[in-house]
Parts: sequence; C-alpha cells; structure tokens
Amino acid sequence: MSEMKPPTAQQQGKSEWAKFIAGFGYAFSGLWYTLRTQRNMRVHISIALFAILVGIFLHISAVEFAMLCVAITGVFIAEMFNTVIEVCVDLASPNYHPLAKIAKDVAAGAVLLSAILSVAIGLFIFLPHLCPLLASFHLF
Repeated sequence: MSEMKPPTAQQQGKSEWAKFIAGFGYAFSGLWYTLRTQRNMRVHISIALFAILVGIFLHISAVEFAMLCVAITGVFIAEMFNTVIEVCVDLASPNYHPLAKIAKDVAAGAVLLSAILSVAIGLFIFLPHLCPLLASFHLF
C-alpha cells in the first residue's frame, strides 16, 4: 500500500480558493431560495425597484442613493434572517409550540420595523424633491 502524502502548499491553496469561490455559490443559492419561496421578499424587491426608479427620475444625490441602498438592503437582510428563523423553528418544532410562535412573530416584527424605518428614510429623501414638483402642478 502506498503512503498518503499531505497536500502541497499549492494544492492546499487551490483547495482553499475553491472553497472560497464555492461560498459565493451557496450565498447566491440562499438569495435565490428566498426570492423563489418568500412572497414578502418579492414584494420588497418590487418596492425597492420602484424607489430606485423614482430616485433616478428625481435625480437624487449620491448620498441619498447610498442611504436608499442601505435602507433597501436592511429590509432584504431582515427578510432573509426571518426566513432563516422560520425554517430553523419549523425544523426544531414541526408541531405548534407557543415558543416557536413567539420566535416567528419576533422575527416578522424585525422585518416590519426595518420596513417602517425604510419608509421613513424614503420620505426624508423623496419629500424634499417631490414637494416642489407637486407644487408646480398645483397639486400640493
């Protein structure tokens, strides 16, 4: 029987690089799962795209776009963690349990709070641009 040799530094480096690259695949798989299975994530994406288009139309500043992106990403992250918590709770407690309900409700509340904050940020960004526009049409 031949003796197994430890991998060389070059072979080990390739292996680590392959693991690093594979991690992106797993992350995109998680994003895709959330988009495919979570209706609320699709709603969030629709609203985000609308907000981005409004921002382009209103010529908001780079800083305002940055804040808009932070708000949008915060909601996406909250929704994804909510999905993680729901899946883990369902795995650990397939039958109804009051603590499982609390965990799911708190996770959903975090998404709601994040969405409310995003709406507030959107109002701070868009209202100063919309008020003069609406006033020019005598709508405001």
